[in-house]
Amino acid sequence: MYHQLENPQYLYLLLIIPLLVVVFLFQLFWRRKKRAEFGDLELVQRLSPEASSFKPVLKFVTLSLALVAIIIALVNPKIGTKMETVKRQGIDIVFALDISKSMLAEDIAPNRLEKSKQLISSIISTLGNDRVGIVGYAGSAYPVLPMTTDYSIAKMYLQNMNSNMVSSQGTALNDAIRLSETYFDAVDTSKLIILVSDGEDHGADSDLGSELAKEKGIKIITMGVGSENGGPIPIKNDSGSLSEYKKDSKGETVITKLNTDILEKIAKNTNGGYIAGNNTKEALDRLKNAMDNIEKTEFETEQIAEYQTQYQWFLAFAFFLILIDVFFFEKKTAWIQKLNLFNNK
Repeated sequence: MYHQLENPQYLYLLLIIPLLVVVFLFQLFWRRKKRAEFGDLELVQRLSPEASSFKPVLKFVTLSLALVAIIIALVNPKIGTKMETVKRQGIDIVFALDISKSMLAEDIAPNRLEKSKQLISSIISTLGNDRVGIVGYAGSAYPVLPMTTDYSIAKMYLQNMNSNMVSSQGTALNDAIRLSETYFDAVDTSKLIILVSDGEDHGADSDLGSELAKEKGIKIITMGVGSENGGPIPIKNDSGSLSEYKKDSKGETVITKLNTDILEKIAKNTNGGYIAGNNTKEALDRLKNAMDNIEKTEFETEQIAEYQTQYQWFLAFAFFLILIDVFFFEKKTAWIQKLNLFNNK
């Protein structure tokens, strides 16, 4: 059974409920205070023996539940009841994103990392039937998202990536490529790694992974983000304000620069291509041309074929509660009086 919320934004309306509870409790307190001004509360209760202290609470709870049911009906929850296998034609793509500290340089607005995430998100938006996965790397590589056709999930995981996710610093391009290779579980699919980096702090064997990728029929397209003039690496405090710039062992400010040489070499080793990523539109156009030349392969994937709306049940429940509330009077009910729930004498 699979669930989907058509209008999840209406869930914020549930915040009204705590506010109504506060208002209701204040009203009860105010009414009790006003009754006390007339004299002894026990005497006032004897003068109006039919008044119930339980019924107002019951009416409020009933109407609150009805309001919750109406809000859920607006959200329109759906239940998926049927799965079907669909054949698609596309490419298996792994995005390998550099999240090292050098990617925090602001020579490209807002910074290299955020620009890279915007770039990858834009690429995902242009895809059709391709499967995507995500790898993050700095001094080491780690899996972020396995292969999926759910692009909204991919974008969500992408936006949550940051430079604090990997403790070891550097740019382990070789590790990123090798980990990306493990994502390709299908033998006959066209395989592509899109590696986004500034090319800095790479290891000595950074092109070794690309040679292994070529042997496995995997193409690598590298995208460079940053400027050749470079910029300092900001170190920010917990509030997000600039604290200082990263310094080397001599106490001098580190200037990180885009290194295209290693990125071009990796792409050349796999018959891929290097693309400058600073201009999003130009980068997307070049990438589209490159991907059009990659043969699409057919693969099977499962998706939910039918969703059934469930809002009508919540509306019916809300109507039922409102109907019941109409018959609730603030006078005491005979059978409740017999139960003597509040131990009244």
